[in-house]
Amino acid sequence: MTDTSPASNARNYPLLAIPHIQLHGPVDEAMYSSFKSQLAGAPTDGPLVVSITTLGGDPEMARAMGDHIRLLREYTGRETLFLGKVAVYSAGATFMSAFPVDSRFLTRHSRIMVHERQMQSTIELNGPLNTLRYALEAKLHEIADSIQIQEEGFRDLVKGSKIELEDLKAKAASNWYIEADEARDLGLVLDVI
Repeated sequence: MTDTSPASNARNYPLLAIPHIQLHGPVDEAMYSSFKSQLAGAPTDGPLVVSITTLGGDPEMARAMGDHIRLLREYTGRETLFLGKVAVYSAGATFMSAFPVDSRFLTRHSRIMVHERQMQSTIELNGPLNTLRYALEAKLHEIADSIQIQEEGFRDLVKGSKIELEDLKAKAASNWYIEADEARDLGLVLDVI
């Protein structure tokens, strides 16, 4: 039953009631597999609604799912709608960035969390001195490329919103939690249902 109280916008967006693709849990290979399977079984006409609830996970899996959405939109012109439920943390926000801001929604009391990419690594230097430099340079290249990927994702997340990229980067350094209503007010999502 649709909540028709004055505080609810749900009746304005009936398509969001039953998402075609429903994702929950960690963003990982299993979620990616479930996403592809549900996408293959979804209707091929009309808007496609995708919901997610996640505390985060693998940003590359989120980017891969996002590429599916982007390609579907670009090659078919099909409308794609994002519905974040309860928690859209970390890699979930990365996935959300694949949708235009005017196609993003959150349920009431949901939160988005954006942070910088994380790395945990140990570098072992062992061998002739002339070769050690290459191991360090390879790690520096990995870090530089990861920062570039992070910035691309941040840029996509704020594109069309009221948030400046530099503001997002500053807040992401210490895990930025954004309440649903604040996300709507900042233009990160179209509305809260």
